[in-house]
Amino acid sequence: MSTTASYTVPSEAPAKAAPPAKKAMHPATKSKIIMTVIGWTVSLLVFFPIFWMILTSFKTEVEAVQTPPSLFFHPTVENYAIVQERADYFRFAMNSVVVSLVSTIAALILAVPASYAMAFFPKPRTKDLMLWMLSTKMLPPVGVLVPMYLLWRDLNLLDTRTGLIIIYTLVNLPIVVWMLYTFFKEVPKDILEAGRMDGASPKQELWHLLMPLSLPGIASTALLAIILTWNEAFWSLNLATSQAAPLPTFIASFSSPEGLFWSKLSAASTMAVAPILIFGWMSQRQLVRGLTFGAVK
Repeated sequence: MSTTASYTVPSEAPAKAAPPAKKAMHPATKSKIIMTVIGWTVSLLVFFPIFWMILTSFKTEVEAVQTPPSLFFHPTVENYAIVQERADYFRFAMNSVVVSLVSTIAALILAVPASYAMAFFPKPRTKDLMLWMLSTKMLPPVGVLVPMYLLWRDLNLLDTRTGLIIIYTLVNLPIVVWMLYTFFKEVPKDILEAGRMDGASPKQELWHLLMPLSLPGIASTALLAIILTWNEAFWSLNLATSQAAPLPTFIASFSSPEGLFWSKLSAASTMAVAPILIFGWMSQRQLVRGLTFGAVK
């Protein structure tokens, strides 16, 4: 009697489901992340010297020069008190405010009609004239220091606000003209032609049509001129010593033959740059709006 062995065939195990494929990052998102990282990196690199200057202003002279530098210390405001006792900060600051504002207004008064004429009534040599104006910015200031100093001395303009206002107006005028020219060219000519057909004179066309339409550009130009004037050190150090000296001269007064007192110099520098930093932060939206004026049609 024979028996037949029975067996069962094992069933195959079910195949595992493949893991879902990772969704690739959109190229635009990747590019945005990279640009954000680059932007933050550049911003930190730019801001770090300012941060270190402010930090040093609260240190003692010993802590300011110790190696390696310390991030944790007992802050002191003694440096600010010494700076104020040694030099009248508010007098220097007032000189900077007056010179910056008045020179900017004077530059705008000269540049607005000049840019209007170059933008809407160009002559064959208009571009040559504008290139010549811009080329004056490439001239090293030290190259004309001696004749300017002698001229200012003969005109009794040394160490006066008027003398600094004149020189800063002339220094910033090419940049102001170029910026306003660019903004004015973005204004549609049809609007100005419509005003002429209605009998508007060139003065009315400039005042009632062009300037309101170009107001963001004019505002950003004025802000930039104020910042450039505030930071200008060469002419203030050479043409003003005490009465009309602005804040760059105030900072330079804390360097001496005995050496640099870093804590006091940092305190003076912080007091000098604080107003323009606050001003720039408050006006950054207007500045960006003006600089991008006409970028999107």
